[in-house]
Amino acid sequence: MKKRILTAIIAVVLFFAIAPRANAVSLLVDNTAVTENVTLYNSTTYVPIRAVSNLLSPGSKVSWENGQAVVKTPSLTLTARPGDCYMQANGRMLYASEGIKLVSGTTLVPIRALAKAFGAAVSWNGSAQAAVVKSGSGTIAAGDYFYDSGSVYWLSRIINAESSGETLKGKIAVGNVILNRVSSPSFPNTIYDVIFDTKWGTQFQPVANGTIYDTPSAESALAAKLCLDGASVVGASLFFFNPSTATSHWISQSCTYVATIGNHVFYA
Repeated sequence: MKKRILTAIIAVVLFFAIAPRANAVSLLVDNTAVTENVTLYNSTTYVPIRAVSNLLSPGSKVSWENGQAVVKTPSLTLTARPGDCYMQANGRMLYASEGIKLVSGTTLVPIRALAKAFGAAVSWNGSAQAAVVKSGSGTIAAGDYFYDSGSVYWLSRIINAESSGETLKGKIAVGNVILNRVSSPSFPNTIYDVIFDTKWGTQFQPVANGTIYDTPSAESALAAKLCLDGASVVGASLFFFNPSTATSHWISQSCTYVATIGNHVFYA
């Protein structure tokens, strides 16, 4: 009996030691305070989707349909499914680093992602531990308008070819490297040209073996859109490799380690 009690106590202690931190913070939406269910998870402010949506767009219709929260206004349709790491807003994919949460029947989402969906602006008052939101256009541009078809086409294919067995986060990480290269003066300035760059030899094995042309999975296409909408999990990384299959390790010897996600190691 004593052994079972001790085991239970240890389990409780370990749970609180490794569980994501959730701390209460303040939220102001157009000078209106939201006091309930505003929580900080690992530096990300989460807010109740119904309360904040109604403040950003009075009259918003918020419902629960098919296991997800649904917000509708005349110009916006937004869905948030607990457990997913993203929301959908007018066909846009908005990343939620700590996942969509359901707490005591209330759907919680990251304030920056929700504000983006409504075209609102967010600032952070560190001394007051408060997120401040100012309403804006009321909606986000639709995915059909925002996502360039060529960018989605090639980004989803390199993601799929390089990380088909990885998690969604691992796929996003590969997409981040491609977009970081596009933004870097050391590499070409389009997704297509980065993928097929031969300045220092073939950059990506899928180009050499032809798998770059394989039809991407739905998750790879999702990862591409998340990346194009700003999801970032590996900072300024410009390189990655799988140490178990790599034949050269010059990256680890010459670059700065950033993170390991799944089978890939990322460097800047």
